[in-house]
Amino acid sequence: MEQINNNENSAVKKRLPRRSRAAAKTGLRAEERAEKAAVKRGALKPARAEKAVAVRKSKETIKTEPDSVRTDKRRRTERNQKAVKIIFLGGVGEIGKNMAALECGNDIIIIDAGAIFPTEETPGFDLVVPDITYLLENSKKIRALILTHGHEDHIGGVPYLLKEIKVPVIGTKLTLALVDNKLREHRINDVKMQVVTPGQTIKLGCFGVHCINVNHSIAGSLAFAIDTPQGVIFHSGDYKIDLTPVAGEPIDLKTISEIGARGVLLYLGESTNIERSGFTMSETVVGATLDRLFAENARRRIIIATFASNVHRLKQIVDLAVKHRRKVVLSGRSMLNVVEAAEKIGELEIPDDVLVDISRIKNLRDSETVIVSTGSQGEPMSALTRMANGDNPSITVGANDAVIISASPIPGNEKLIYKVIDNLYRKGANVIYESIKNIHVSGHACCEEHKLMHTLLKPRYFIPVHGEYRHLKKHAQLAEELGMPENRILIPDIGNCIEITAKGGLRRLEDVPSGARLIDGEGIEDEKASTVIEDRRQLAAEGLFIVSVAVSGCEVVGEPAINSRGFVFDFHRDYNKEMREVINRAISGYDLYRGSVDELKRTIKRALKNYLYKKTKQSPMIVPVVVEL
Repeated sequence: MEQINNNENSAVKKRLPRRSRAAAKTGLRAEERAEKAAVKRGALKPARAEKAVAVRKSKETIKTEPDSVRTDKRRRTERNQKAVKIIFLGGVGEIGKNMAALECGNDIIIIDAGAIFPTEETPGFDLVVPDITYLLENSKKIRALILTHGHEDHIGGVPYLLKEIKVPVIGTKLTLALVDNKLREHRINDVKMQVVTPGQTIKLGCFGVHCINVNHSIAGSLAFAIDTPQGVIFHSGDYKIDLTPVAGEPIDLKTISEIGARGVLLYLGESTNIERSGFTMSETVVGATLDRLFAENARRRIIIATFASNVHRLKQIVDLAVKHRRKVVLSGRSMLNVVEAAEKIGELEIPDDVLVDISRIKNLRDSETVIVSTGSQGEPMSALTRMANGDNPSITVGANDAVIISASPIPGNEKLIYKVIDNLYRKGANVIYESIKNIHVSGHACCEEHKLMHTLLKPRYFIPVHGEYRHLKKHAQLAEELGMPENRILIPDIGNCIEITAKGGLRRLEDVPSGARLIDGEGIEDEKASTVIEDRRQLAAEGLFIVSVAVSGCEVVGEPAINSRGFVFDFHRDYNKEMREVINRAISGYDLYRGSVDELKRTIKRALKNYLYKKTKQSPMIVPVVVEL
């Protein structure tokens, strides 16, 4: 025992200054004397005394570590065991395909799985969804997919996610009813779906998700206050502050205020309408405008195009149809699906004698009909677009029609919408849209509502989400104006992985695989690696040449056949003759006995490509075809 104590004193001497050394030595000797006396009295066995000395030595060694070493260890432990990551897979730097994930240790929760419709940059595809490579690589950690609401930009990608990852899906009644419609279309079964209500808290691994009622342009919208080992992360979802909603309760500002009072570590706030000043108008304003339009067009047939998912808008239209003694006709597959889902869960009630099948529309007078249609965004295959083009087999638009477009253009859709409006005017219809009448209100918060949300939550850190880069930047600037330091705000990009701790703040980690996946029928393409999209872009921009050559044995038979599509020629020159000469020269200089068919194709393609670029400065797609006889 004596030796152990001497060694302990020696260790203490190395770590402590002289005064501390003396104090430690005195303390150790006092403990030793007490232990020896206890052994003599029989109150402490020698073996236990030795163990006590060893424990004391361990404690003393820890105490003598410098504060900086202990602090670094504590920080490393905190970061490794409890740090929370926020992974952005969509919905930042863009409008649509919203998707984010929170990760802590061995637990991941996914927030939303949205989609967007293709643009001119993605010709011929049906849908664009987020790249989920990171989720596939970490699928065993995923506890659930939680959905803020049922709009396409938040649930459109759910079927494609569930085809590859089996996880529970959590949302409100209407949201899950709309998801269920999609899963049935895709023939996806055995998906566990859990209905939640505002005020409910669900435990998902180390996360506790508290559901909060918010107002939006669809029923059943939620914000989430997520308890994590580092603190509360508040995700706003899409929201506005509507104190007089058409149905349901106003946004739960009381709960939001209470959460803010307890402390919010990080606020993830939507940014779509951040450029608009003031407050977003209540949905009830639209009802008053529509009521007036029904009265003004009493003798006309009324056609209303709106978002199928806006159940509150549909409810107002049905109520007005009853008031003005009109029958309701639904047009468009998504409109029928949403109404069916909303009726099933009791969110929408349409009297049996009011709803009429579209096949019976010819039996109704114009003055007793209101058609509720999809196509408010000018989608090429939508019901309203087909009416405007004269392609709808059930509805022919004419001079006695009043067409009300009760929606505002999603950025990028303006040309499509105005083309539809032009075509409706050409058919003699009276078209009423947002820039003429106040027939639509947004479901997103404007600037003053954002200020109120920040003030109630009082977050320590802030990350703007759901918007193009200018929206995120404006929202970040608003947070600064409200007093948040710039170093506590971060503007994310798709693929960013952000780590947050209560003491360490926000920290960018290495990006995760990200981007977009392109849906075409049953096929899925990675946008970055896709050769299909490059081919389609080239076809759209430059056109196509198909060169057919017949080979018998090792000799070319006859003249090459050249077909082109989508290529503009100078009509003053005979390009066909020149191209045949170019191809014949390339073939004549090629040894068919030594070469292969594939090499011959490459030779033809190279020769024609060089000729066309030299003469026309264009690079069309060239497809050589060698037919062996």
